[in-house]
Amino acid sequence: MTSKKLIIVGDSAFAEIAHEYFSADSEYEVVSFSVERDFLRRHELRGLPVVAFDEIETHFNPDTHFVFVATVYTQLNRLRTRLAGAAKKKGYKLASYVSSRSFVWRNVELGEHCFIFEDNTVQPFVKVGNNVILWSGNHVGHHSIIRDNCFIASHAVISGFCDIGQNSFVGVNATLANNVQIGRDNWIGPNVAIMKNTEAGSLYKTDQPEPAKISTLRFFKIMD
Repeated sequence: MTSKKLIIVGDSAFAEIAHEYFSADSEYEVVSFSVERDFLRRHELRGLPVVAFDEIETHFNPDTHFVFVATVYTQLNRLRTRLAGAAKKKGYKLASYVSSRSFVWRNVELGEHCFIFEDNTVQPFVKVGNNVILWSGNHVGHHSIIRDNCFIASHAVISGFCDIGQNSFVGVNATLANNVQIGRDNWIGPNVAIMKNTEAGSLYKTDQPEPAKISTLRFFKIMD
C-alpha cells in the first residue's frame, strides 16, 4: 500500500522511468513532477502537474512529501547533487528506490537518495554512498565501496574490494578488477577494463571499432 507522497524533480526520460518504478514497486505515490523555472516547458506529465522547483514548497508541504531527483550524470552528477541538496534545504526528505527484483545482501550499507534498478547484484559488505544510481544488471562485488554521487550504467562488473571515488561514472559493460581504487571525478567509458588504480579526474574513452573492409551484404552473399 502506498503511503508516502513523492515529488520527482525532472521531466526527462529518467523522470518518467522513475515515476513508473516508484508507482509500481514502492511505498511511494508520485503526486507531481518539478523542474527549475528556467526549464519549465510544460505543466503536465503522465497526468500529473509539473511545477517550478523554485517555489515547490508553496505547492507541497515539506513535512509530508518526499523528493527524488531523476537526473542522470549531467556535469559528472553535479546537477543531481545540487538539486538534491536544494530539496533538503527546503525541508524535504529524499527518497530512494530499490527494485524488488534486485539482489541486495542484508548487510549492504545504502545511503540516502539512491536508485537501484532490477537485476543488480550487490554482494555482502558493500557500502553505497548517497545519491548513487545503479542502472540495471550490474555486479557489485563484496567489500566494495561506491562513494557519493556516482552513476553506474548497465552491466558493469565491479569486483571485490573496489573503491569508486565521488562523482564518478562507470559505463556500460565496464570492468573493474579486484582491489582497484577509482579516483574521484572519473569517467570510465563503455567496455573499458580498469586493472589498476586511477588518478582523480581521469577520463577513459572507448574507441569506436573500424568496420571491416568487406560489407555485410557481400559477406553474407546477399545479391539484392
